Formats: sequence, C-alpha cells, structure tokens
Amino acid sequence: MAIDGEKEHLMKKSSAPITVRAGHREFLKVNATKYDWRDIYHFILTLSWPQFAGLILAIYVFINLCFATLYLLGGPCVSGLVPGSFSDAFFFSVETLATVGYGHAYPDTLYGHSVATLEIMVGLFGLAVMTGLIFVRFSRPTARIKFSNVAVVAPFDGFPTLMIRLANQRNHAMVEAEFRLLFMRSELTKEGEDVRRFYPLRLQFDHLINFPAALTLRHVIDETSPLFGLTPEDLKLADSRMIASTVCVDPVIQAPVQSQTEYLHEQIAWNRRFAEIYTEDSLGRYSVDYSKFHDTEDLSPQ
Repeated sequence: MAIDGEKEHLMKKSSAPITVRAGHREFLKVNATKYDWRDIYHFILTLSWPQFAGLILAIYVFINLCFATLYLLGGPCVSGLVPGSFSDAFFFSVETLATVGYGHAYPDTLYGHSVATLEIMVGLFGLAVMTGLIFVRFSRPTARIKFSNVAVVAPFDGFPTLMIRLANQRNHAMVEAEFRLLFMRSELTKEGEDVRRFYPLRLQFDHLINFPAALTLRHVIDETSPLFGLTPEDLKLADSRMIASTVCVDPVIQAPVQSQTEYLHEQIAWNRRFAEIYTEDSLGRYSVDYSKFHDTEDLSPQ
C-alpha cells in the first residue's frame, strides 16, 4: 500500500497543470493526474470537430504506416507489389484496412496472409468504434438557450428585483424547464480567512411545464435575499458573481439538455429594465422580437 501511494504521488507530481474554465474564471489544477486511459472516450467526445477529424486522420495514417512496414519486413509476401516500394505497401495497407481488395495485389505467403488478416480485424474494430463515436457526437443534444448579456435590478411589483432574460432558440417548445440562480461572493470568516460563499437565489418561479420562446427570471431583493442592502460598490469589493442555469427536456429527442452562463458584478445594470419584446396582434398571436433581446432602458420617471 505504501508503494502504491508513493507511485501515485510521483505520478501526480510529474503531471503538468491542468486548465479548467468555469464561466469567466480559469483554474489550474496542480499535481493532478492529467490523463487516464479510462477517460479516453470522454476526451475524444470533448474535442472540437476539426480536432476530432485531425485525430482520426492521424490514427488512420499511423495504422497504415505500421502495416506497410510489416509488409516490407516480410519481403515478397504480397504479389503484385514493386519489391521494396513503401508507397505500394502503404496503399495496399489502405485497401486491406478498408477491406476493399482491388485484386491487383494479394497476399502470397503465410506471413502476408497473417498480416492481412490482422489488419482486416483492426479495420473492422476501428470502423465500429469510429461509427459509434461519430454517432454520439452527432446525436449529443444541445440546449440552444440564450441568456441576456446583462442582469438588471429594478422595481417590480413594488420591490427591488434582480432579473435576467432567457430565450429558447429552438423552433419548438422545450418542456419541464427548471431554472436555478446562484450568487457567490468573497467573505471574511470570524478567523479572518477569505472564503468563497455560495447563496441560492429564490426565484418567483423556478419551473415551467412549457418554454416556447422567451421569459424573464426574477429574484425579489427583500430582507431574506443575500443581495439585500448591497450596492454596486459592495458587489465589486466582494468580487460578486452569479451563475444562471436551466435544464429542459427536448421533446423531439426526449432527452434533457442543460445550459448555463455567468454574470460578473459589472454585468448587473442597476435601475434599468429590459426592453419589451412581446407584442400581440389582432388574432391573439404573440410576436417575439429577438433583435431586442439584450436591450435595456432607463426606468421611466416616477
């Protein structure tokens, strides 16, 4: 057990810092294991499409280079190839890996048949893995929920209220939408330590059965609110931030989707309200102007 612990310690000490971004913050994980072969599936799924295509191409070329070398090491094991030609061996490997078999070249010895059989097996397994990865990447659900660029604080129904706006960018309504708002700031403990405190903000509603277009989330700043009595200067001094999150069910694919965003203290606009984006026509239909989604305006004089 002591030896295993020492090995694990050495492995962690030798790893480079790992960068993790959460909203506007960036974290460096020091002395943490960077790679685990058990997480290679997750790693591949987190790559961008260009990175994924580049990785697949690199693996494909590498496999064919390895088998081309094996064919050359076997001498005249493949009939129809120019002796010693690496390019001929490489393209024969490409044809064998894909199980195409054009017919102008074929294994001519037991060694050649053995290498070709191994390559065909690699090709079949590789095709199955690649098909699964591409399917998962294409079928992975995305929320397409847009958050307003700013949050606003303005009177609503007689109380100062923090508000953010969300929009569903799908062409169909999301269902069973749930909303969360988390406030965080730096505070000093009684021992004088600077710690990060997290406070859930109670919303006027945190669940909708149907989410078709756009809505405004509201948190009333009353005596029970962590924001009660705070000013913009207080939020700045405490490095205050908010995280807004929503989880919906996409009825088309019957899968939950999640989206979130972060608001810095300077992204909270005080004494402003969101511009109206809803209009109703004579037939009772509501039009939603997404071009005004982020717009705010000064409060009307009382």
